[in-house]
Amino acid sequence: MTTARPSAVSRRRALSGAATVGLSLPVLAACSSDDTSDTATDTTGDSGDSGDSGDSGDSGSSDSGSTSSGGLATADVPVGGGVVLSDQEVVVTQPSEGDFKAFSAVCTHTGCLVGSVTDTINCPCHGSTFDVSTGEVLGGPASSALPAVDVSVDGDQLSIG
Repeated sequence: MTTARPSAVSRRRALSGAATVGLSLPVLAACSSDDTSDTATDTTGDSGDSGDSGDSGDSGSSDSGSTSSGGLATADVPVGGGVVLSDQEVVVTQPSEGDFKAFSAVCTHTGCLVGSVTDTINCPCHGSTFDVSTGEVLGGPASSALPAVDVSVDGDQLSIG
């Protein structure tokens, strides 16, 4: 009588394979790009604005797409706050009445789009905050300011870029 060797995978080999997969997943996740951040930013900003700030109305936070012509009405940018133009990857702020600023909406930490503007420009990915007047980092893991973007006022319309 001969002893047949089982065709099943040995216990040692199965455990080794499972350990390899378990250890490689975090490495692969860390190396992947953050392509889903645009979608997550849009949904997070829309649903999180009222929950994130205790005072709704005074700070004027907003997420918005721009018009197809690229113009934005000055009235759409709240004083002390701003709007994120996701399709242009630009954030437009109005730190004080009639003073408009524009910055790249791409966070300098990992490239997520900023999600909302209250009294600061806020990145939902890792919590970085930026000054609405200068784009300078106020807090979080980002270490450099948001780059300025040209903005001009023509009557009651803003031109970005």
